[in-house]
Parts: sequence; C-alpha cells; structure tokens
Amino acid sequence: MHMPYDAQGDITDEALLLRYANGDPAAPAALTRRLTPRVFGHAYRLLGDRAEAEDVTQEALMRLWKIAPEWRRGEARVTTWLYRVVANLCTDRVRRRRAVALEAVEEPADDTASMAQRLQDRARVEALGAALATLSARQREAVVLRHIEGLGNPEIAEIMQISVEAVESLTARGKRALAGALAGRREELGYNDD
Repeated sequence: MHMPYDAQGDITDEALLLRYANGDPAAPAALTRRLTPRVFGHAYRLLGDRAEAEDVTQEALMRLWKIAPEWRRGEARVTTWLYRVVANLCTDRVRRRRAVALEAVEEPADDTASMAQRLQDRARVEALGAALATLSARQREAVVLRHIEGLGNPEIAEIMQISVEAVESLTARGKRALAGALAGRREELGYNDD
C-alpha cells in the first residue's frame, strides 16, 4: 500500500490515522508521539493549567482515535481537526471555571544559559502570559495559533470556523493589545532599542 509522505519524508498524519483505523498496531503510538507535544502546548497556552491541559490532550486524542474509522480523506488536516477540538474543549473548561488565568508554557531551562538569562526568560514568559490573559478568548486563540503555533491565517480560519479576514482582524487587534499591555516593560524585560 502506497503511503503519502510529507516534506520531511515522514508518513503524513492522515496516513498514520488511516493505518490505525485499518488495524496497524504501531500507528497510534507514532501519531501520539508526533501530535501530543503540539496538542498539549496549545491546550496549555489556552488554559494556563498543566493538569487541565493534560486532560484536554488526552480527551482530544481519544476523540481522534474514536473518529478514525470515519475519517474522510482530504476534508481537513488531522492537526487542523485537533486544534479545533482542543479549542472547543478549552472553551468549555474556561466557561465552567468562569475565571481565565492563562500563563504561557514555561520553557525548559537551558543548562548553558546563565541564571540571569533564565530569570530574564522566565520574566518574559510570565509577562507574555499575563498580557495574553488580558485578551478576549477569541483574540487570544487567534494570536496563539498565529504567532506561537506558527499557523497560517487560512488554517486558523478553518480551526476557528471564521473567515480569513476575521482572523486578520483578531490577530491585528490582539497584537495591538499585547503591545499596549507590554509597553513600558521593554527595559525591564531586557528588550533594548539597540
């Protein structure tokens, strides 16, 4: 059976999902290793709570395995479908708890970085997390998908089920709000005008 490969020469997510649906016992482990870091990172950025992000990650992947037999080729990318599911699960959790406390994912400490650099990096992550928390849920989702996850506007539009123009508007307003929230902290955060 011919398997589609991506630009890096890896079997595509969709091909692995279809292999799982057809009974390949190695496919779910390979797909889980590939998708879990992205799914968890996205959930954590939207929720700011590690335990809740782990729960959302597990739930999203369980839903993926459940729909695998009905997966319709070419309708959506697996990651697009997962980002949409994660966003919906996160929205449900935020509605239930009524208070949003988003913090950016804490990057693992780099052993080569000095203590001062690690403290500076942590302050930047915390400042970004606090600034992201001031955005509306839709702006935060659009900004995180675009500028942290690195997705393109058409894919974000598909995930959020809005137009590309609406994505552009949300990200532009979100960036302006972030700039305003972080204005005056450039020096404190180590961003000099050099």
